[in-house]
Amino acid sequence: MILVSSYLCILFIAKEVSAFAPLKTSTSGSTTSLDAGAAVYYSTSTGNTETVAGYISKAAGVESFYIEDANDGDLESYDSLIVGAPTWHTGADEQRSGTAWDDFLYDKLPSLELDGKKVAVFGVGDQESYGDNFCDAAGELFDLFEAKGCKMFGFTSTDGYSHSDSKALRDGKFCGLMCDEDNQYDLSEGRAMAWIDQLKKEGFF
Repeated sequence: MILVSSYLCILFIAKEVSAFAPLKTSTSGSTTSLDAGAAVYYSTSTGNTETVAGYISKAAGVESFYIEDANDGDLESYDSLIVGAPTWHTGADEQRSGTAWDDFLYDKLPSLELDGKKVAVFGVGDQESYGDNFCDAAGELFDLFEAKGCKMFGFTSTDGYSHSDSKALRDGKFCGLMCDEDNQYDLSEGRAMAWIDQLKKEGFF
């Protein structure tokens, strides 16, 4: 009888302790993301595009990856893709980013099956020093992913920018989110958050 009472007492204490134990949470992107079918892919030269990719990834609750680390089929596994690049080769018709995107877009992208994928583009540039070619590489991303049959999302207004020209313009709007970490770094995070809210409303996620 004493043994039974002792056992019941221990069992009761164990239940009480477990009731106050912290819940285990997963840190994997698949369980914390807004949509496990979305991801951010980007390249960077100076780190500015990586900073903006971080703002976007955080706002959307999805993981971000360097495009140079993408294996064959990685992009095909997602329903929605957010892709971004800086512009380095100003004035160029092709390979404008000066990053791993230049090879990916012309060597790997043509063989991928992306028809019907949802794609949103972002770019990072310098309006003051390269105002005639602001975020040109974003326009290249847009054109080539659209040519693969992707559905393009996330057009934004040019209000608040001071560039002269850009190959990222489509019918008077930017073909995605454009940021300037050199001259408007204090606006980037807010722009990223507003853009993600816009993409949600457009049904991107």
